[in-house]
Amino acid sequence: MRELRGEVIPASARSRAAELARQLREHDYLYYVKDDPAISDAEYDGLRRELEALEQRHPGLISPQSPTQRVGAPRDAAFAPVSHRQPMLSLANCFSEAELDEFLGRLHRALGQVPELTAEPKFDGLAVSLVYRQGRLHSGATRGDGRVGEDVTANLRSMRSVPLQLRCETPPGLIEVRGEVVMPRAGFAALNDRLEAQGLKAFVNPRNAAAGALRQLDPQVTAQRPLRFFAYAIGAVEGWPQAPASPRTHQALMQLLAEWGFVVSDRIDRCVDRAGCVRYYTQIMEQRPELDFDIDGVVYKVNDLALREELGQVARAPRWAIAHKFPAQEAGTVLNAVEFQVGRTGALTPVARLQPVFVGGVTVSNATLHNMDEVRRKDIRIGDYVIVRRAGDVIPELVRVDLEKRPVTASCIELPASCPVCGAEVEQIEGEAIARCSASFRCPAQVKESLRHFASRRAMDIDGLGEKLIDVLVDSGALATAADIYRLGLETLVAMPRMAEKSALNLLQAIEGSKQTTLARFLFALGIREVGEVTAAQLAEDFGDLAALREADEERLKAVPDVGPIVAARIRHFFDDSANWNLLDELIELGVRWPKAQKRRQGGPLQDKLFVITGTLDGMSRDQAKALILEAGGRVSSALSGKTDFLLAGEKAGSKLQKAEKLGVAVLDQAAFMRMLESAS
Repeated sequence: MRELRGEVIPASARSRAAELARQLREHDYLYYVKDDPAISDAEYDGLRRELEALEQRHPGLISPQSPTQRVGAPRDAAFAPVSHRQPMLSLANCFSEAELDEFLGRLHRALGQVPELTAEPKFDGLAVSLVYRQGRLHSGATRGDGRVGEDVTANLRSMRSVPLQLRCETPPGLIEVRGEVVMPRAGFAALNDRLEAQGLKAFVNPRNAAAGALRQLDPQVTAQRPLRFFAYAIGAVEGWPQAPASPRTHQALMQLLAEWGFVVSDRIDRCVDRAGCVRYYTQIMEQRPELDFDIDGVVYKVNDLALREELGQVARAPRWAIAHKFPAQEAGTVLNAVEFQVGRTGALTPVARLQPVFVGGVTVSNATLHNMDEVRRKDIRIGDYVIVRRAGDVIPELVRVDLEKRPVTASCIELPASCPVCGAEVEQIEGEAIARCSASFRCPAQVKESLRHFASRRAMDIDGLGEKLIDVLVDSGALATAADIYRLGLETLVAMPRMAEKSALNLLQAIEGSKQTTLARFLFALGIREVGEVTAAQLAEDFGDLAALREADEERLKAVPDVGPIVAARIRHFFDDSANWNLLDELIELGVRWPKAQKRRQGGPLQDKLFVITGTLDGMSRDQAKALILEAGGRVSSALSGKTDFLLAGEKAGSKLQKAEKLGVAVLDQAAFMRMLESAS
């Protein structure tokens, strides 16, 4: 036994508590830093509860480094000011290649050369500094004004991507680790959904949400928010250990921080010249929509830490780094008017007509408003000063209204009583957010949109039958239904504006080629409400042919995976319409055909098990593997998700293999897959 703080603690309890703390820290590291959990949530919870019980029996075991102390620190009345040992400098910005050239020129003049640089994403979050003493987290603060920040130590302790203790035997006596607190996009969306469900105000963007979470007075609230810390620099250091020696480059420093337990960007790269910088910038900007966190540019840094010391800094920024910013993705402008567009299912979508504004690298004059519920929720009015967002290739969206700039002449947006295209009555079913034109295919707008969908690449894939040509053909009376596409002749096409004979012949060839399709593509092309690509593929697999599907009642349809009562009712409604029956018969008579689909076996040994196939299989095509799965009653999808049961991975499996491991999806190689089929038969 040993005495601590006046308490006699059995050696066995002390030893077990230390071991539990070690295990929990290790599993926190594997789960939150490496994305590679080694135990289940239940096992983790069991270890944590055991440690909590030990600490409850022996309070002397509790220390600030205990995993149980991440949540539950006393509430602060306010955040105390913290002076940074070294200023947390801002970065100078450049917005063009010409300004990048100026930065590289300054480096050349100062050093007689352009040194090797590193490049990394510029996180759009909240900068913080963590102070570690003897390897243990001592304090944490926001950037503030660069010299004085806010003490948010208790909140940072609640984040499991922030190590409470460095993973090294001989840490520096003191070290400041700097980085960014971000909120992943998926977590941001889920958080806003919860807030809205509770009737609370949603956050504007992930950065705003991250800042709000980190400034909570109650650390338990912070702990419930999906925050993540990325390390990207160090500040003051006292007493580097002799082994390993202190790093000499930025890349080595980032590797060392990763070894110590921090999350660092996996997209840090070297740039040996200007071309490398530009290439990296372009690649990251293209990858930006795929990332799970927001970035607003890239940062170039001199890789050699000794050269950084030589270059020094100006008043608020280092001379050895610069941020190459992306074009702004949000900008303010005036909402001049609202028009309503009619889609293929008759849905009326309000579209904002804006005073043109440059955002996301392009000039934007239109933005979607989604539906009238969204208009009312955001209190959008004509004449408002609004904030518009454009991310990647996504349609620009009106994010919010600046109410302080609302003019007295601003007017409310009203849903029209009649269709703006055909004049038919607009209907809105109770409980649905979307209003629809009641004219169905008597409405020219719905006809045009349905034909565009029918001819689109993922449907019948008729190359050359684009939006403008469909508009002209419908307006001229040459097209009224999808069947009319297969009745088009050369004489009709060459009579259309800007349609030369060669283009017309190419289009006719594409139309003829589209007749040979698959049942899944054909079902998707029909535009049945709620039936997307995945559902169309499931229907084709379950029924095998169109005749069986046409006759299926709602109960039979609901037996198809992912088809619920609403979707079943939509499908049945489509096939109950005699006009649709006539259209299907016409298309088949005009030569549209498909091979008999491989029908999924009902009650097979792999019943309803969902597979995704990736990579190259030995002596077997993916279609052959799919046929084997369907024959055993399984399902096959191209999209990997948490609902996937198995990933069948061949050679060169690629990114899906890593994603499966992160999602906890079981991975089968070809040999294991064949053994599974043999044992199931």
